[in-house]
Order: sequence, then C-alpha cells, then structure tokens
Amino acid sequence: MSETKEKKSIFKKIIALVLSFGPGIFAIGYTIGTGSVTSMIVAGSKFNMVLLWVLLLSCLFSGILMFVYGNYALLTGETALFGFKKHFKYGKTLAILIIIGITFGQWNSLMGILGISSNIIYEILAVNFKGFNDIKYEVVLVIAIVIIVSFYLLMLVGKYTFFEKILVIFVTLMGLSFVLSLCMVQPLPVDVVKGLMPSIPNVPDGKMLVAAFVGTTMAAATFLSRPLFVKGKGWTVKNLKDQKKDSITAAILIFVISATIMAVAAGALFYEGKEVANVLDMANTLEPVAGKWAVTIFFFGALSAGLSSIFPCLLIAPLLVADYQSGQLDTSSRQFKIITAVACLVALIGPAFGANPIEIQILSQVFNVFILPLVVLGIILLVNSKKVMKDYKTSIWINIGLYAALFFSCVVSYTGVIGIMTKYF
Repeated sequence: MSETKEKKSIFKKIIALVLSFGPGIFAIGYTIGTGSVTSMIVAGSKFNMVLLWVLLLSCLFSGILMFVYGNYALLTGETALFGFKKHFKYGKTLAILIIIGITFGQWNSLMGILGISSNIIYEILAVNFKGFNDIKYEVVLVIAIVIIVSFYLLMLVGKYTFFEKILVIFVTLMGLSFVLSLCMVQPLPVDVVKGLMPSIPNVPDGKMLVAAFVGTTMAAATFLSRPLFVKGKGWTVKNLKDQKKDSITAAILIFVISATIMAVAAGALFYEGKEVANVLDMANTLEPVAGKWAVTIFFFGALSAGLSSIFPCLLIAPLLVADYQSGQLDTSSRQFKIITAVACLVALIGPAFGANPIEIQILSQVFNVFILPLVVLGIILLVNSKKVMKDYKTSIWINIGLYAALFFSCVVSYTGVIGIMTKYF
C-alpha cells in the first residue's frame, strides 16, 4: 500500500514539475514545430551531424536574447515593440517593419505546420483505412479545416495559463517521442564530435539549410513575444532569477530536442543513403529498426511538434500589434478575434492548393532570419540606454553575447539570401 502511495507521490511531483514550467514553454512551442522537425530531419538525412555547430550557436544566442528581452520587461515594465516605438527616433517605422516581417514568416510557417500535421494524421488513417488512398487531397483538406477551426475556438476561450498548460502537454509528448526514437537509432559518436566543428555542406541546399536552422532555433518571434508572456505569467522585478533560470532551461531543451531529432535522422537515414522528400519519408527514420512502430512513434512526436506550434503562430500577430499599441494583450477583444481568424484562413492556403508542406516549411524558416538582425540590434540599443534602463547596467559579458548574436544573425541573413538565389534564380 505504501509503495503505491509513494509511486503516486512521485508521479504527482513529476506532473507538478512539468506544469510549473514558465514562459519558456512558449519559446519551445515557437521554436520546435514541424519547421524545426523538418529542418533537422532534412539536415540529418542529407549531411549527418555536420550542422550541429549551427544548432548549438543558435540555441546559445537564443538563450541570451530570451534572457535580455525578459529582463527588459521586468526592469522597465515595457514590452519590446512598445519600447522601440517610444525610445527610438524612427521607432514606429522599425516596429511596423518588424511586425510585417515576423507575421509574414510565422504565417508562412503556419501553412507548413498545418499541411504537415494534416498529412501526418492522414498517413496514420491511411494505414488503417485503405479506401483513403484515392481521396488523399479531400481528406487532408478536411483534417486541416478541423484542426484550425478547433484551435481557433480554443483561442477564443483561452487565457495565458490555459495556453501554457496545453503547450506543456504537447511539448512533453514531443520530447518523449523523440528521445524514445533516439534509443532505437543513433549516429556514430565521432560524427557528433565532427558536427561541432564549423563547416557548411558544399551543395546547393547547404546555405539554405543553415539559414533555416537559425530561422527556426533563433526565431525573432520568440524574443519579441517573451516580454508579453513574462507579464502574462505575473512575474515582476522580484522574479529576475526565475526569468534567468527559465531562459536557460528553454535554450537547453530546444538544443537537446532539436539535436535528438537530427541524430535520429542521421542514424537511420544518412547511413542508408535515404533523404526526406515528403511527410511519409519521416517514418523511414525509424522503419529499419522499429517497423510499423516507426509510423506511430515518430509521427506522434512530429504531430505534437506541429500542434504545439499552432497556438504560438496564431498568437504572434495579435501579440505584436498589442505590443506596439500598449504592451497588453486582450484575448477577448474584437481585434484579437479578427487577426487570428485571418491567420487561420492563411494557414489553409497550403492544404487548399495541395502544396508540398516540406518545401513551404523550410522556405518559411529561411525568411524568418531576414528580420532577425533588426530585432537583435533593437534590444542592444535599449538595454544600453541609460535613459531607458536608469540604474541598471548591462554586464560586459551579456553585451559580448548580444554583439556576437548580431554578427551571427547578419552572416546568416546574408547566407539565406545567397541560398535562395542559388536555388531559385
């Protein structure tokens, strides 16, 4: 009897620990969606662990930027775009450019997410119901409509804590699925070590994948939205330590989960000479060792990744507009309902036209890096302004990290431009 109680107590503690996760859960939701899963699988299957160093740098800078943006909100009481508009000479123009750029990237990503998630559910259904093979387009479209309408209805009734708990569930399921996958297939340890040495694959897609990596792990939306999520959590200047811990934890989890996905793809696909071209190919990542379980385990993780990203992607535009206006998000406002409805309609464009969700996803991640240098430069100027920060002084180490992140984002943006021109022009 006592053993049963003890087991229940341990289980309750684990659940409490998972549910106690802070605003960093939104960072994971934004970062590890089907865009990240797709980029990691494509990279792992084509280039083994060669791009692991890009992932490591992206997560390092991502952690620094989450920490700085969160601290700015707690110390000044302001959100990011509101701060840009208030303190910079051309702040309004800068803020509007950032809103347009990030919304474009995130809504494009949403198309890919919905397309991949719908295809995953279709593939699972097709395994059990053979008749679906002749009506794939119709079934995928219906599934996409059901998913996006369900999420829209949840958006209308939800508050911060509600979104946070749903994301915690999806992210936990996603992480467990991919870790279980890694237990079945692994890359060679020497390839993991080599992956930490900077190099870019000398192929047409190499530069685009580098940009896509950064676009999905160092997403501008993650940092700009953080002040609003920190405020939504109810944190104040007394929670600076909590904010720091949450930023570090989020960055570490993003790296671990993303690296795990890449490692699974490298271990099962690269050594077999297989590459990912469509959604069903993802199941091949585990098929050599797990048979039909591959479809269930890996698709379950990818589906959780996709669903965990829909909430943040739908939230981003109203978040940024609210940030620009006053720094407060009202999920019951008419403005919120209209903007999220438009986002839902945009999300259905991909499935409606039967577009390849893999290509949409990678291209949307590349577009995400173009606005990144502005977002990094903006926070550097804010946190180093005596007028804005008053008695608080940003440390030399944080500044070194910020300027390194700025340099890195500029290099990757340039790389993204070259990659797109090489592939499409």
